[in-house]
Amino acid sequence: MSDSRRGFTGLRQFRLFSLFGFEVKLDLSWLLLGMLIAWSLGAGMFPNDYPGLSTRAYAWMGVAGAIGVFFSIVFHEFSHSIVARHYGLPIRGITLFIFGGVAEMEDEPPSAKSEFLMAVAGPIASFVLAFVFSRIEAAGLAASWPTPIIGVSNALAYVNAVVAIFNLVPAFPLDGGRMLRAAIWYWKKDMRYATRIASQMGNGFGLLLMILGGFAFIQGNIIGGMWWLVIGIFLRNAAAASYQQLLFRDLLREQPVSRFMRGEPVTVPPDISVREFVEDYVYQHHFKMFPVVLDGELLGAIAIDDIKQLARSDWPRHTVRELMQPVSDSNSVAATMPAEKLLTAMVGPGRPGRFMVVDKGSLVGIISLKDVLELLSLKIEMEPPEAK
Repeated sequence: MSDSRRGFTGLRQFRLFSLFGFEVKLDLSWLLLGMLIAWSLGAGMFPNDYPGLSTRAYAWMGVAGAIGVFFSIVFHEFSHSIVARHYGLPIRGITLFIFGGVAEMEDEPPSAKSEFLMAVAGPIASFVLAFVFSRIEAAGLAASWPTPIIGVSNALAYVNAVVAIFNLVPAFPLDGGRMLRAAIWYWKKDMRYATRIASQMGNGFGLLLMILGGFAFIQGNIIGGMWWLVIGIFLRNAAAASYQQLLFRDLLREQPVSRFMRGEPVTVPPDISVREFVEDYVYQHHFKMFPVVLDGELLGAIAIDDIKQLARSDWPRHTVRELMQPVSDSNSVAATMPAEKLLTAMVGPGRPGRFMVVDKGSLVGIISLKDVLELLSLKIEMEPPEAK
């Protein structure tokens, strides 16, 4: 499964390697998928299709199959990323998670043509892998290679073919849904309309999978039913989130950060103790980050994360000045920065949700992800129905 949106993965990600300038990360949820694949192949498919082998052989075949699926997902996502790079779209990296992989694209495609080519690259890559693994299987059969090699090759050919076909379903955010959006976009010259239609298709397909999962439960197929149900829920949420993100981008386009910030933020003096900071500021105002200001001069910022490693008994002996972070790109933005660019920086695992807004070195406000989303939600609610 493939998509170019952020925010669908979990919070724990680990960098694996970089290839052709793309960083590949692993979300811990993918380990569950990998174990399920290894178990399904080693305890189900391989013993059924290739009887007579040892339990150890089936176990190793299952592990090899899971590694092959890992490689296949990375190859699928790399195909998206390479085409995106060709059209000048920045890709932060590729993350593998429980539903497959996601190429983290920072902006929307510039044209319907680029959207279509980026989307179709994924299924093509999976079909190519399916063909390659099927040829390996055929060569192994002709040369009487060991059964585990033949079995794993057959399984990977099958898995890649299924992934390619599934992704061709015209339901956003699957690749087929992106191809549908590109076609409607080219026809109507309206990306928002195209995204709305493709997202509705994704919502409907997700609902269908949930219904199929319910029938599978009734028939006693608990594991299969669970997967159909979970994938259906994921697709419905992803389709809705993708459309909402497009609406947000449209509303943020060409708007400066200062348009969304909160003026007159609560500030903290640098020389109070950490205990005073927690009791008088954190507990009273319920913010996770505060600007540190002395006589109108912005010195930096202090966040809850900055004091987590400090024992509570040491709070009275340390000051805010000692623990604060200097003003940097990680905690501040210029008032003139495009709000669309800031939203991209704020969304995603481990990213700060609150920034100081600075103009010519002076603090002019605070902007948080929550404030931006609330204002955008109000704007969307006030739009006429035909514009949504």
